[in-house]
Amino acid sequence: MNARKPSAILRVREPGFPWVTEDPFLFCVHHDDRYPRGNASFGPDASLAGRDLGQDFGGKDGWSMYHGTTVPGFPAHPHRGFETVTIVRSGLIDHSDSLGAAARFGAGDVQWLTAGRGIVHSEMFPLLQRDAANPVELFQIWMNLPARSKMSDPHFTMFWSGQVPQAAFTDDAGRNTRVSCIAGRLGLDGIAAPPAPPPRSWASDPAADVAIWTLALEPGARWMLPAAGGAGTGRTLYFFAGLSVRVDGTRLDAHAAIGLRGDTPVLLEAGDTACEFLLLQGRPIGEPVARHGPFVMNSVQELQQAFADYQRTSFGGWPWPDADPVHGAAPARFARRPDGRIERP
Repeated sequence: MNARKPSAILRVREPGFPWVTEDPFLFCVHHDDRYPRGNASFGPDASLAGRDLGQDFGGKDGWSMYHGTTVPGFPAHPHRGFETVTIVRSGLIDHSDSLGAAARFGAGDVQWLTAGRGIVHSEMFPLLQRDAANPVELFQIWMNLPARSKMSDPHFTMFWSGQVPQAAFTDDAGRNTRVSCIAGRLGLDGIAAPPAPPPRSWASDPAADVAIWTLALEPGARWMLPAAGGAGTGRTLYFFAGLSVRVDGTRLDAHAAIGLRGDTPVLLEAGDTACEFLLLQGRPIGEPVARHGPFVMNSVQELQQAFADYQRTSFGGWPWPDADPVHGAAPARFARRPDGRIERP
């Protein structure tokens, strides 16, 4: 008698808010805001009455102001000890930081920011269209740094959408699956490697087996997710768009965070509607995690030092005239590096 193949699924749970993640990731947030048309100040041309401005996460009318009071987003705030990976699917994000770097990015662009020993940045969502709606959709992923890198130099990285490898696959019935690889090579013939992660990132070590991919399946499409590097690699597949899917033969009729074995391929099958996934994968760092607010360290003492250092130095200060800079009315995407170089996609 043949032994039954073990299920590739280790666990299925509600994603939560923010999405629950596994080491080396700290959390993931999926922002999906249906902002109305903009006003002259690049904020929503709508009443803000009834919102807890500065702390608006309520989703009233399908959108939030977050920590913004005029423009939605996240005014200047500090980080130490980890990285943020921001994947913008629609809309625009205006970034400014204490290194003097700035960027306007969207349309599939990715910003990868290593906070290291300390950085202050803002992330604002300017609503540039004054005669139409301004939808904004993005993922922001927090990924831990190992102890050896927590006090490394901060590092600003942009991956323009054209630099992110896209792969399309067609199943036997002619239905398509599209994969975008932000980090981690897909490992199939003819598929390019993504740009190199920042130098002190956990993802920069090939043995860490880090992958960040988005997957989009047409209705009824079938696609085999390749195995990761081995059993020591953790994988979470987030089903976030669509009505139903099958993962390794298990039907799911609600959005979910699906923990997978790393040493086996997994068959994904879309239901009657298109569906989308985010994959977060990596070998655990396996170190103690002490976190509070914007800082992630290895001990309470290091957290206390982070707060003391920020109060003393402001992590280099804030070179911008206000806490929530917006980079003008022109929609063109750009990045200004800390050394002043201007880059455009």
